[in-house]
Amino acid sequence: MKATAYQLGYRGDIEGLRAIAILLVVAAHAKVTWLTGGFVGVDVFFVLSGYLITGVLLREIEQTGQLRFARFYARRFRRLLPALLTVIAVTSVAALILLPPGEQGTQAIAAATAAIWSSNLHFAFARLDYFSPGAAGNLFLHTWSLGVEEQFYLVWPALLVGAIAIGKTSGAKRATRLKAAMLIIGAASLVACLVATRSTPQMAFYLMPLRAWQFAAGALVWLYAAPAQSATPSGHNRLQLIAYRWCGWLGLCLIFMAGWWFDADSAYPGWRALLPTLGSAAIILAGSHDITRAPSRLLSWRPLQAIGHVSYSWYLWHWPVLLLGNALVTTHHGMAYQAVLVALSLALATLSYRWVESPVRRQARWLVRPGATVMGALAVMIVANVLCIVWFNSAAKWLQSPTQQRYANARVDAPIIYAVGCDDWYHSATLNPCWFGSREAKHTAVLLGDSVDAQWFPAVATALDNPDWRLLVLTKSSCPMVDESIFYARIGRDFTECDTWRRHALDEVASLHPDLVILGSVETYAFTQEQWTKGTARVLGAISNASGHVYLVRATPQLPFNGPSCLSARHWLPWLHMRRDACQAPNSSRHADEVYQWLTQASAGFANVSTLDLNDLVCPAGVCYAERNGLVVFRDTQHLTASFAESLGAAFGKRLTYQPGTPFDPETRPGRSSPGIAPIRVPRLSQ
Repeated sequence: MKATAYQLGYRGDIEGLRAIAILLVVAAHAKVTWLTGGFVGVDVFFVLSGYLITGVLLREIEQTGQLRFARFYARRFRRLLPALLTVIAVTSVAALILLPPGEQGTQAIAAATAAIWSSNLHFAFARLDYFSPGAAGNLFLHTWSLGVEEQFYLVWPALLVGAIAIGKTSGAKRATRLKAAMLIIGAASLVACLVATRSTPQMAFYLMPLRAWQFAAGALVWLYAAPAQSATPSGHNRLQLIAYRWCGWLGLCLIFMAGWWFDADSAYPGWRALLPTLGSAAIILAGSHDITRAPSRLLSWRPLQAIGHVSYSWYLWHWPVLLLGNALVTTHHGMAYQAVLVALSLALATLSYRWVESPVRRQARWLVRPGATVMGALAVMIVANVLCIVWFNSAAKWLQSPTQQRYANARVDAPIIYAVGCDDWYHSATLNPCWFGSREAKHTAVLLGDSVDAQWFPAVATALDNPDWRLLVLTKSSCPMVDESIFYARIGRDFTECDTWRRHALDEVASLHPDLVILGSVETYAFTQEQWTKGTARVLGAISNASGHVYLVRATPQLPFNGPSCLSARHWLPWLHMRRDACQAPNSSRHADEVYQWLTQASAGFANVSTLDLNDLVCPAGVCYAERNGLVVFRDTQHLTASFAESLGAAFGKRLTYQPGTPFDPETRPGRSSPGIAPIRVPRLSQ
């Protein structure tokens, strides 16, 4: 079939901009340290889509006086669906083989929603932040942007038709009305996005209406630059050409600045998304007036053109290849290995483009009966969705085997304090003090910290199993015992609830005058050395004078794999998982050692504060095992199972020894029957 007149001409700068966008995304996902904000490449794609789709639709309206919706949707399905379903199918089969049943359920649900272009809705309403560790392991996380784009394609043609009121106004009035409509849509969406980024960042990130302003930005570039599409550089004076060229260079700088500046600890999208959005719009605008000079000439460089051609397929392949590749090799994820995975994903993308995407895209027969094509595509999507649901149900059945159940139970083997509501996580700043033991007990101990400190509750309770002791639990997951504010990626903003809670918790401890405080938090918070030392010292200063003795507990090691998942995989198709027989890793981390040194420095100024390193109990001889002596050690990559923590109760208690010069000696306290502290099984006291 002959190409229609309303199709857009080829522009090398736009193809090169596609290449820049996908290179940024792949670099960020491959953990290139100086491009942590490479996820802004998706924003570039949104602006490009707004520009190109608006241009295609308006050209058709200008040429034919109407818009054939079925034909438009048939072209979209022909362009995007074959490669997507291919990647979903291959990735799902690989996940079924390589991942244990306990991990397959979440993958199957994400695949099911990706097959019908709605995974962005799934991730948004599951409150799964794009930058959180829980999301980072989902093989189909990257398909959220495809959901946003397809939902844009679904409503944009109708918006354009409604905005210009075809057949009722002249061409000039149509253009004016359309510009006004795009400005209103863009402004309303941007304001909503800015507000939502502060209150509900997941919604701002994933939902199309809150990203519509980026598509509208691309549409506005088309509306204002369209008259220049057929113009030559000679149609502008020298100053205008220079201005457009600098506009293009500025746009390129804005995009790379965003890629270099932002990271997972940046509230996004919000105002930060203006940088890649305006940068993309500036580059497209500059190229609309002059594609013969830089930066358009740079973007038309042949290697960038080659990457731009396969950018869609590469986007689909790179993420599952990176995740599955890292799942296959649980250690040594250096840059060389990441580079091999990136190269493999590019090779698969090239094959996919050559044998799947390109052949179907060029077949005109799909547009002969566009209505039938649309209905057929929808039917295929529904079949793919149903097959993914079948996979989910099968994984649930496989998970019921005794071996798999054991490791599934280990994932949720957490201290009882979570079940009884002691830890409210990020949901509020409310202090929920939980008392364990007798009201008449002579001595008081406090467990104070985040989830890595809370994991020691079974050991502390085992060590303090004595009627003379009562235990107060004050924990808040992801809230460091460092007097510094943090950005929490899961909620996409500063964790202000943590600051308020920590202040109240310290006041509560100081008012109690406890005999013993066990304090701790994970070492992965993004603090500087000064923040670690001074922030920790401020926390200690708030409670040390009112406490008998304070123990600052070192965080447990972080594994390069998920403990139960590794063990589960060893028993899932074991002939494929010989590499996982050990499920072990060395207990070595330069950063963890540095943080522990800083904590030691912070505690040095307090006579009744000492550090407590228990990692030799967790990882003897410097090696961390996922399972030891019949007990699963870790319930994820760092937290201990409650069962294993309880087994360390006696050893934990023996470490709570008298430090010379401190006013508290647990060995000489009245009523002390043993040097240990073992689970306090007395019911929790009322509040």
